[in-house]
Amino acid sequence: MDHAARRGRLARRIDELGIDALLVTRLVNVRYLSGFTGSNAQLLLTQGRGTLFTDRRYEEQAGKEVPDLERVILARGFPDALPEVWGSPGVRRLGFESGGVSYRTWRALSESAASVELIPVGDEVERLRRVKDAEEIAVLQRAQDIADDAFERVTGKLAEGVTERGAAVELEQAMRALGGERVGFDTIVAFGENAAEPHHRPADRALARGDVVKVDFGCVVDGYHSDMTRTVAFGEPDPQLREIHALVLRAHLAGLDAVRAGVTGGAADEAARAVIRQAGFGDRFGHSLGHGVGLEVHEDPSLRHGSDDLLQTGTVVTVEPGVYVPGLGGVRIEDAVVVEEERARPLPRSPKELLI
Repeated sequence: MDHAARRGRLARRIDELGIDALLVTRLVNVRYLSGFTGSNAQLLLTQGRGTLFTDRRYEEQAGKEVPDLERVILARGFPDALPEVWGSPGVRRLGFESGGVSYRTWRALSESAASVELIPVGDEVERLRRVKDAEEIAVLQRAQDIADDAFERVTGKLAEGVTERGAAVELEQAMRALGGERVGFDTIVAFGENAAEPHHRPADRALARGDVVKVDFGCVVDGYHSDMTRTVAFGEPDPQLREIHALVLRAHLAGLDAVRAGVTGGAADEAARAVIRQAGFGDRFGHSLGHGVGLEVHEDPSLRHGSDDLLQTGTVVTVEPGVYVPGLGGVRIEDAVVVEEERARPLPRSPKELLI
């Protein structure tokens, strides 16, 4: 990962923002700009200088992961130590991430740097993160390959009496065994009527013939997330659920056809939503079509009703329509896809057709 190039792109925005330096405090953004993976760090960036702050627990780690930046090992809490760098020439207007600084931290910054004007800055790093480079896409593909392999392992073990919780544990263990650092989010496994809950928490519900099985899961590789949903059936499902699966698949494919560079997130959402609405299930698709995925499992851009986020070549987003009928069950089909000029390129290889 070329972290220096990323910092350079952000540094070029400093003058345009009317600030002398930018303080990055969201850990995910610190990692994106520096490569540091510890749990405590801040990054101060100017046009010609970058300084990473962390504590003594990470002194050795920071030296290995961030050899190209000045490093300050804090002997006391942040931001008490920051006046040590306020003497840098020209730092009089300090931008800070408005989405990453709590009121308590803002007050402490104000008190420790009375001579510096604090300027709130929006999602500058998040906007950079929207477009993935080739290295990021390769890592996302590795995370997805692990998810695909784990899905194949676990669907082969489905049997009457297996519980949702047991299947979720099997899936998570499989991803770890295949090379995932950790699960990317709370795994969703829902059997039968429980699949009508979009974000069902696995419980002790046992699998029975005729159940649909909805699985939403992913893992993390080098900080990057996979995110996939498949809905299969254990034995012949209710005929209405078979029809719903076919409907959701049509909506999913319509969403894939709409996702390309220059399209808004709202337009992509509508392309899939219209298919479900025209079939009479519009009120049973209650969430957005998708979201960006990368260092966070949910990040910009948003594929939701009314979103004016423009999709760009290299952005990775999910396409995940669903239909949920209380008392009966539900279906969701989700791929993470790479936005290209004329199309969306799905990362998963697991089939989307109804598997029984």
